[in-house]
Amino acid sequence: MILELADFSIQPGQNVAFEEAIQRGLKTVIAHAEGFEGFKVNHCIENPQRYILQIFWTTLENHTVGFRGSPAFAEWRAIVGPFFATPPVVEHFELVAKSA
Repeated sequence: MILELADFSIQPGQNVAFEEAIQRGLKTVIAHAEGFEGFKVNHCIENPQRYILQIFWTTLENHTVGFRGSPAFAEWRAIVGPFFATPPVVEHFELVAKSA
């Protein structure tokens, strides 16, 4: 399994609208992508404009080729993109260890 970690900085005062939009986009667009295995969204306590999105994919290519190369990616960006203060930082990780 691959973890996609996206770090978002949104425009001030847009938290409620962004949280609604990101959940809608995840459930209506990303959740239907091949290889999608789940997600988590976390809000930063110290910086209220910051969010971390974790998406779990079966393979790296499910995200980088399949999803990003599909029309669904443009649909996703149309939903969440207007809230971004800066472009998101997106990285991918492989699991090394976990608790029981």
